Amino acid sequence: MTYVVNDKCIMCKHTTCVAVCPVDCFYEGPNMLVINPEECIDCGVCEAECPEEAITPDSLDEDGKWKALNEKYSNIWPNIAEEKQPLENYEKYSGEDNKFDKYFDEGTNE
Repeated sequence: MTYVVNDKCIMCKHTTCVAVCPVDCFYEGPNMLVINPEECIDCGVCEAECPEEAITPDSLDEDGKWKALNEKYSNIWPNIAEEKQPLENYEKYSGEDNKFDKYFDEGTNE
């Protein structure tokens, strides 16, 4: 088992999870974070720190969508090891549904 970040993180990007991660397995995109599933040690301390409840065990990711997304973008985006401020106006997006389809930014300029 590993932990994954889902679309609840998009447009919020709190980094309290990053501050408690003992192995620095978070990666930062333009408007969300992801976890590298190969680096995650399954300790779960990050899950409780996320105010958006955007971090879940991959066992709850029934179709594997979020694990695949976390794996892909953790190999593209830069590592983040320190807490930062959440995105501006994150409150506006907190709790919104279907954020992936509306706002996801892969930041690769492809």
